[in-house]
Amino acid sequence: MKTFATQRKIQILLLLLISLVFSSLRAIADESFQPVFKPTLTIEKAAGIIKIDGKLDDVGWENVRKATNFVERSPGDNTKPEVETEAFMTYDDSKLYVALVCHDNPAAIRATMCQRDQFSGDDAACFLVDTYGDAAWAYEFFVNPYGVQKDLLWSSVGGEDPGIDLIWESAALITDSGYQVEMAIPFASIRFPNQDVQTWRVEFWRNRPRESFKQYTWSANDRNEQCWPCQWGTVEGIKNVHPGKGIEILPSIVTYQSGSLKGPRFKNDNPDGELSVGGKYAITSDMTVEATINPDFSQIESDAAQIDVNTTYALMYPEKRPFFQEGSDIFRTMFNSFYTRTINDPQLAIKLTGRMGKNSVGFLSALDQNTPYIIPLPEGSVLINPGKSFANILRGSRAFGNNSMIGFMINDRRLDGGGSGTIATFDYDFRLSKSYSTDGQFIASRTIEPVDTSLTSGLKGILFDKGKHTAVFDGESFYGSAFITRLKRNARSWNFLIDYDQVSPSYRTEIGFDPVIDYRNLTVYQSYNIYPKNSIFVRITPQASIYRRWSFDRVKKIEENDIGIDGELKIAQVYFSVNFGQSNELWGGVQFDHLWGVNTDLSGWISNRLGCDLEYRQGVGIDRHRFIKENETNINTSLFIKPVDRLTIEPDFSYFKSTQIGTGVKLYQVYITRTRIKFQANRQLSFRLVVQYDDFEQTWEVDPLLTYRVNSLSVLYIGSSYNYYNLILDPSDQSRWKMTSRQFFMKLQYLFQT
Repeated sequence: MKTFATQRKIQILLLLLISLVFSSLRAIADESFQPVFKPTLTIEKAAGIIKIDGKLDDVGWENVRKATNFVERSPGDNTKPEVETEAFMTYDDSKLYVALVCHDNPAAIRATMCQRDQFSGDDAACFLVDTYGDAAWAYEFFVNPYGVQKDLLWSSVGGEDPGIDLIWESAALITDSGYQVEMAIPFASIRFPNQDVQTWRVEFWRNRPRESFKQYTWSANDRNEQCWPCQWGTVEGIKNVHPGKGIEILPSIVTYQSGSLKGPRFKNDNPDGELSVGGKYAITSDMTVEATINPDFSQIESDAAQIDVNTTYALMYPEKRPFFQEGSDIFRTMFNSFYTRTINDPQLAIKLTGRMGKNSVGFLSALDQNTPYIIPLPEGSVLINPGKSFANILRGSRAFGNNSMIGFMINDRRLDGGGSGTIATFDYDFRLSKSYSTDGQFIASRTIEPVDTSLTSGLKGILFDKGKHTAVFDGESFYGSAFITRLKRNARSWNFLIDYDQVSPSYRTEIGFDPVIDYRNLTVYQSYNIYPKNSIFVRITPQASIYRRWSFDRVKKIEENDIGIDGELKIAQVYFSVNFGQSNELWGGVQFDHLWGVNTDLSGWISNRLGCDLEYRQGVGIDRHRFIKENETNINTSLFIKPVDRLTIEPDFSYFKSTQIGTGVKLYQVYITRTRIKFQANRQLSFRLVVQYDDFEQTWEVDPLLTYRVNSLSVLYIGSSYNYYNLILDPSDQSRWKMTSRQFFMKLQYLFQT
């Protein structure tokens, strides 16, 4: 027994000694690790053919130079990653080739088989490229371990735009030592200088979501540097390649059969269909013109409903139509001076976009059949439809220095029955130093109302601009203005924002989204990032802000003070935030004091199969229709459930309850529930079902859809839409739910390229 005990002690001592040796060796290795800022890679033309299959065994990959020495940029700060990553890059006469080998435990890899652009929370290998090297805009290419693509366009003005859909190839393969991806990006799909030798800023990037969402990059990252592409590495050696020119034609056909409830009976319409065609032509390597005739601008998936029982403003919805998504970064400004959904049902649309070095230009012209018109008011807005209109938008900008920009925009819309709206705007974004910048926008507007009081009969008696003008369409004309300026500090620790903006009482933008007039706003915000060491926290950020609003005649409308804290944990990618606000507000001529609200948000990925987000608000606010104080409770929650890699279930739930202060009388209690179920058979074929119930409107919506996708633009859709309303048209009918409308549809579009 003593011998056994002695041997056991010796074994334990040896294990401890070995552990100490390996720990020491690892510490020495970590100390010797040196992050590289702005690395350089010189590449050569491929020696042979490369087939995009994820295997990396083609002749073309032999002796290709690679990028190594990746750093962990988040949550670590240029620390040595837990796993290795290697990136390879080469080219031929027509394509750029990129490969990343991501070493890892294959059992820990997170991946979803889904449609392009729709994965989140997955492992992903990424390639980022600023072809002009001026940090004005850049392409982002992501591939998950199943080879699913995601592409974005980053710009210094608007950040990341997911609307872009480029034609490129990708493949991936999960191996015994991790996974690897291949990308082939045609030179015809991207824009770059038309010169014999190219020098590009690039970044090789890797997302590795585990307990923390880890990000590894080829280039070391300076958290005090607010210019993102300025920190990327450089790739040299690309010679004698030129941007593609050619013609793209995108014909599409839509067939459908609709029915609706008319009186007590459901009536089916005859089948119908429409043919439309769109085209794109590269005038030069930097300039592209697009046109579409009789476009099908219907959305395959309807907008998620929003709770607006206590809202007096028009709601803003995201743009999902491809024609308007492409090049949307060019038209983006600080004010929403061009809101694409104000062009609702165009019969003809033409768009010109160009990126010529440091200059960007965009022009869009559309003949709209049904025009949304937002009439802004000091405490609300009204949405009407005056019929046909002709809209023109011209946008130009120029980058200069290191991530600075100036730009202009001119928008004009002419209504078919008379009346017009025109704005001219100048905007800027100046980088003052690594951490400081200032931006702003000035707008002048000119409005001529149509003469049609029947469209605005409900607005009689409503005056604005000190009673100079009425809200009805009576042919008045007036000028207006808007202005915003900000001073920002974005750095590793201390950040702040000083924001002043104003909109005059007579300002109106008919192609933008500015639903409120007659205000002057001042916001001061600051936060401080804390990165604890040897803690459960990745980051803790306390923050505070003040907000003040006055009318143009200097009447104080809102005063609000907020304090809060947010942060991230090293457990389940948890993000949390808690905010407390106290405010006083003058609304509808009534002064409301001692308003308050507590907002909390908690989100994370419990596992590869389950993600969640929960938002909760409790406070005292204003019932803006009854002009009384109310107790408010608002809950928004969503789940991401993935039983298997090809099936995802995404339920969302929004709830709003209001009771009167003092009496406890219930004012509102409504909810909206929406569930999206997606099954991906392979990278081409998928099925999606959306079911939504709106308790406020008492409506159900059911939308099944089958999709076969060849590439980002060549797609076949077969689907239907069912809408139900809680009606009792016939007392003898025991079924209260009636189908109010239904539509079957098929859409086929195919991209032809020359």
